[in-house]
Amino acid sequence: MNLDLPLSFLQRPAAAATAQPWLLVLMHGIGSNEQDLFGLSSYVPPQFHVLSLRAPNVMGFGSYAWFEFGVTAQGRVINEAQEAASRRLVAQTVEAAARQLGVPPERVVVGGFSQGGIMSLSLLLTQPQLMRAAMVLHSRLLPQVLPLVAPADQLRGKQLWVSHGLQDTVIPLASAHDIRDRASHLPLALSYAEFPGGHEIRPAELQAAMQWLEALCVTGLVHG
Repeated sequence: MNLDLPLSFLQRPAAAATAQPWLLVLMHGIGSNEQDLFGLSSYVPPQFHVLSLRAPNVMGFGSYAWFEFGVTAQGRVINEAQEAASRRLVAQTVEAAARQLGVPPERVVVGGFSQGGIMSLSLLLTQPQLMRAAMVLHSRLLPQVLPLVAPADQLRGKQLWVSHGLQDTVIPLASAHDIRDRASHLPLALSYAEFPGGHEIRPAELQAAMQWLEALCVTGLVHG
């Protein structure tokens, strides 16, 4: 099926025999592109349509960002206008893809690595009505999003996967701890895991994340 979406993307359809398909929307890290996480699509459970999105801000040939940032003595400073614009585009893309594929929000998952994980977490917290769950890999929570978090009753029953590398020097493990601690005060179903390694997805982490996706589908059948 040819989708008409606001962002460029790569697509892997769900298995043809899937009666109630799910949708997984993936977002890459800064400086990468849609090819990156699309490489994981062969590991994603077959009942998922998989979309891997390209961020809208061009950094160079084959290099894109959801938003640019700099590092100062006070920490990371992001381009807030770019982040807000990207979040709107991602929301529009998720909504349009789900509608065109005939997948209801309760079977939609957004996920990402590093900056793509930031976008996934931000979308879950601010527009939970678009999805069932978010999969956040080696990422962090933007303080700019905190004033925009949806009311607790809208977050209730949503699922959140957070995983991180114990030796991650790009986004420190403390950032994952911050997500975990803040999520514990929200009515989210949190799955949290730490793995040996740096700013990368190693096989054990990938396997665990895919098992979490599979379990979502089983839970969806029970409640569906």
